[in-house]
Amino acid sequence: MVSCQAYPGEPMRHPETMARVAAAACEGGAVGIRVQGPDDVEATRMAVDVPIIGLWKVGSEGVFITPTLEHALTVAERGADIVAVDGTRRPRPDGRTLAEVTAALHERTDALVMADCGSAEDALFAEAAGVDVLGTTLAGYTGERPRGPGPDLDLLAAMVAATNALPVLCEGRVSTPDQARAAIEAGAHAVVVGTAITHPTTLTARFIEALPDHRDH
Repeated sequence: MVSCQAYPGEPMRHPETMARVAAAACEGGAVGIRVQGPDDVEATRMAVDVPIIGLWKVGSEGVFITPTLEHALTVAERGADIVAVDGTRRPRPDGRTLAEVTAALHERTDALVMADCGSAEDALFAEAAGVDVLGTTLAGYTGERPRGPGPDLDLLAAMVAATNALPVLCEGRVSTPDQARAAIEAGAHAVVVGTAITHPTTLTARFIEALPDHRDH
């Protein structure tokens, strides 16, 4: 699966651009797309036929991935097959529990619920809340686990072992095909790759940083 996102202020930060990037990823074989923001979800829904994981980032600290029920409902209504929400044990801005958000989404939409987790404890909490899919998305970002240069395969394996056969997606810092293969071998149901495929600014910078400085020649 491919995550098609751009940061605010970047040249690619436009719904139609992200939809085209998603369509290009599907031509390459992606079987699912993850996309941020209701406008991007809607544009991508019109561009691809594969399942869409939709989310809505609000801010950048604390619980910011689809932080409230209203955000989650909007993402589902705009075309997401799976709504990704913060799946940690931290309090949510609207005061609802993860279980309440999940139940409301199941009752009012056809969307599945994906919990973006930062630890095995989060995964167990999210499973008890009734979510449909788990992800390692927040590994290294909640203070419970170190943030390494690659995917947290130890957490992935722990989540697979600890939960009752819920699909677990490996997401976060997957930079190479070998890492993606290792995630599948560790038990991932699927792998979500973002920056390494869809963020040319970062990819270009990596090349520049690795090359000798010839600017004075």
